[in-house]
Amino acid sequence: MKRHAYIPRPDWREKVESVGLTFHSHADGPYWDESAAYELTAGEVDELESAANKLHFLCIDAAEAVIKNNWWNRLSIPPAAVPGILKSWERDDFSLYGRFDLSYDGITPPKLLEYNADTPTALVEAAVAQWFWLQEVHPAADQFNSIHERLIEAWKRWAGKIVHFSGVKNFIEDEMTLLYLRDTCEQAGVTAKTVFIDDIGWDSRQNFFVDLDGARIERAFKLYPWEWMWSDEFNVHLEKDCVQFIEPMWKMLLTNKGLLPVLWELFPDHPNLLPAYDVAEPLGNNYIRKPKLSREGCNVSWVEGGVVLEENGGNYGTEGFVFQSPASLPDFGGNHPVFGVWVVDHEAAGLGIREDTRRITGNLSRFVPHFFT
Repeated sequence: MKRHAYIPRPDWREKVESVGLTFHSHADGPYWDESAAYELTAGEVDELESAANKLHFLCIDAAEAVIKNNWWNRLSIPPAAVPGILKSWERDDFSLYGRFDLSYDGITPPKLLEYNADTPTALVEAAVAQWFWLQEVHPAADQFNSIHERLIEAWKRWAGKIVHFSGVKNFIEDEMTLLYLRDTCEQAGVTAKTVFIDDIGWDSRQNFFVDLDGARIERAFKLYPWEWMWSDEFNVHLEKDCVQFIEPMWKMLLTNKGLLPVLWELFPDHPNLLPAYDVAEPLGNNYIRKPKLSREGCNVSWVEGGVVLEENGGNYGTEGFVFQSPASLPDFGGNHPVFGVWVVDHEAAGLGIREDTRRITGNLSRFVPHFFT
């Protein structure tokens, strides 16, 4: 594994915007960063792919253990959600995608940091923007990236039907992610409609959700966390199980960091897992404290020798924390990459790399393209 420096393409902003990556920069600099790229070997790609495939099914086994043992409190699952999770699990409701965040140095096996299994973003940059970068900068090389094709193939099972796409208004990253996913859905022969979360209505006479046209919502891809849905005012209608949601309700178990201690308990010393516990004591004075429902590194603390070395702000933590052994993050000139392996329809499909000079990846951490030879 190598990190190479590059001179960005002169018109890189226009080029990434043309493929949907309109949120490429922020006040502190570029989010999409093509001043560097990671070169992997085919063997390293195989190892990342294999690790994600194994971890996905380990997580499913761990979710089954939560269900069998009624460990809902360990994941801070609201009691009202339990019946719906069980129905969704028993039906094996369709799951489109997720993203594993892994630490990896090319020497030791990839280690699971967390599984973003409900509302993962960084999709447009991973599936599309870095692929077009590769075609222009390294046309003879390859890339771990079949995300686009795999998404279209997954949607094909619903060809001829209607899927609503829903998210929050005026949040550009979510809107572009939804637009991209809607495009892959339509390429599969599925009719797609957009309705923002705030615009979804309830038809009390017929007992189903409706869009602004009054049309029934039967299937909905929602880029909106399940825990938010269960805290919204319309949550009483979720119990009526009248919409097939994507991601399905059972993914509440996989995306919850409360699953990390369950995984370690079930599969101790697994080469792709880090020790994780419900309490800090087994890890002594060195651990990472993570809120069970945190996103983008919010409220994560890195503790060494009992001292907090790094900590992110945010609004998470009331749901409780888990404690994970620190990962050995690679260091490339002060840059620490995290390897995001995408899973589409239960199978590893591609890679996106984000890096930061800090050891806790956050919302502004840079996305850096990759290739392999």
